[in-house]
Amino acid sequence: MKYVLVTGGVISGVGKGVIASSFGTLLKSCGLDVTSIKIDPYINIDAGTFSPYEHGEVFVLDDGAEVDLDLGNYERFLDVTLHRDNNITTGKIYRLVIEKERRGDYLGKTVQVVPHITDAIQEWVENVAQTPVQGSSKPQVCIIELGGTIGDIEGMPFVEAFRQFQFRVKRENFCLAHVSLVPLPKATGEPKTKPTQSSVRELRGCGLSPDLIVCRSEKPIGLEVKQKISNFCHVDPDQVICIHDLQSIYHVPLLMEQNGVIEFLNERLQLNIDMSKRAKCLQHWRDLARRSETVQGEVKIAIVGKYTKFTDSYASVVKAVQHAALAVNRKPNLIFIESCLLEQETQQKEPSKYHQEWQKLCESDGILVPGGFGSRGMEGKIRACQWAREKGKPFLGICLGLQAAVIEFARNVLGIEDANSTEVNPETNNPLVIDMPEHHKGQMGGTMRLGKRTTIFADMHSVIRQLYGNPKTVDERHRHRYEVNPQYVEQLQKHGLNFVGTDVDQKRMEVIELRNHPYFVATQYHPEYLSRPLKPSPPFLGLILASQGRLQSYIDRGCRLSPRQVSDASSDEDDVLNGLSRLTKKLDTMKLPGTEEKPSQSGITTNGYNGSVSTSDSDQGAEANGARGGSMSDASV
Repeated sequence: MKYVLVTGGVISGVGKGVIASSFGTLLKSCGLDVTSIKIDPYINIDAGTFSPYEHGEVFVLDDGAEVDLDLGNYERFLDVTLHRDNNITTGKIYRLVIEKERRGDYLGKTVQVVPHITDAIQEWVENVAQTPVQGSSKPQVCIIELGGTIGDIEGMPFVEAFRQFQFRVKRENFCLAHVSLVPLPKATGEPKTKPTQSSVRELRGCGLSPDLIVCRSEKPIGLEVKQKISNFCHVDPDQVICIHDLQSIYHVPLLMEQNGVIEFLNERLQLNIDMSKRAKCLQHWRDLARRSETVQGEVKIAIVGKYTKFTDSYASVVKAVQHAALAVNRKPNLIFIESCLLEQETQQKEPSKYHQEWQKLCESDGILVPGGFGSRGMEGKIRACQWAREKGKPFLGICLGLQAAVIEFARNVLGIEDANSTEVNPETNNPLVIDMPEHHKGQMGGTMRLGKRTTIFADMHSVIRQLYGNPKTVDERHRHRYEVNPQYVEQLQKHGLNFVGTDVDQKRMEVIELRNHPYFVATQYHPEYLSRPLKPSPPFLGLILASQGRLQSYIDRGCRLSPRQVSDASSDEDDVLNGLSRLTKKLDTMKLPGTEEKPSQSGITTNGYNGSVSTSDSDQGAEANGARGGSMSDASV
């Protein structure tokens, strides 16, 4: 088993997670099975009780574990399924050791940080590294990210554990990469290497010597700076890698590859990689990075949330939107809207902010209402749902977004004015949303409906089911305490709000879909957790397509993208083709002097194409349908 440990320098939050994920991406592209472990030195058992403003979103795994958002990076980059033990916290380690002490496993010895805590850390890492994360094969390489910065008092037991660990697994099986910031003060314009020197000195003082130094910087650093870091940090210049700010994170593995990371790891860890196959390595990443650069068409998506001051609060949602937009050759323009500012109370106190937020909402192409907890901002989310429903604006609600949509529909369509959630108003006479039996009040951690659960689609027409490929069931991840009250389901459905997905017992409502709307879908589960760069989540893909007016043509093609749409061709081509399509339709239907309208010859009818136009999967067939002004009058997707 091979191990790559990634540590951080003086300043945290410089992208260790993306860099650690990129190490795994490089090794996996060479045919190796890779797993990853994230170590968080805080005392919390898990991330379930974290504030979104402090640590960003809480990522949920298949087994229901609430973990750090960096594990989301690992799953997306490596396309693997991680488990709760892939996230280690100080709280987990100390609880494990204390439980062993209570059972008498230490035979009356004094339990200490060294050796008992450090041994527990090493044993945990070795056991988890052997756990399959893709299929049944055991991983060959484990990427370990140590959170925090070197020198933090809470991280010292882990640093000491890995000082011992390097000898436990032998040098040829252990590699250390240290990530540090190289700031570029505007006053001098000169890169500063002191933070890197200081953190490496601290690291070496703890008994660990870096094999690679990854320098994060705003701009590329020159050879002189790399040479200086090399001299002061006791590594070769080739072992100093600069990762400057890039257009997208998809470029990070490519830049690391250009700096010879694969060759270094192959030699350092004796991986025996077949270097003759390097030409095919990372080809899909190159294509993805190229497309992210060349795409020009834009789609505006308004995210109406409660924690919009810190965008990492919706990290997976943002990534899922990006994946879906890139799949249809569009650049997402994310507009974050604080839901509180959409409420009538804000209109009275701060009218300028109120109107600014509503203007941003109105100018968007699609609306996304993500999850959240608590009563703050709920009325703003409800009003956003109402506007999307009434104006025919493409809408996707997630978790709390579904609950807000149901409450809004009950109030404004069913006429139940006091409809509410018991989370917001426990005394409401019409609880459209209620708490679940699993929710134990007074204890917050790990008491929700968590992890992968099965959703059964109802036997009725459903756009969202078509987007998934018309399966009978689908497995998605959950994280919620409240659910739609089953007593109101029949009444809601009679007025057009279809519950097209339920749990296996058909008691819990999982998916809603509004009839006679371009795209009004909401899910109780969190589809963003399973979105991948090359496999976008169907609900998000539907939102992007509907926001561009292309959802129906996508469905007509059997929910497949045309080759031109996923190519590197400029999005300007789409705009030109759309313009030609509209112009052709206008000319075909125009009555010219001395001519008679002959629909049967032109193939044009007032209700769309007459069925004589082929719906070929080829670009030529797709563009023919678009030019004829039929049901695929827009450029094919």
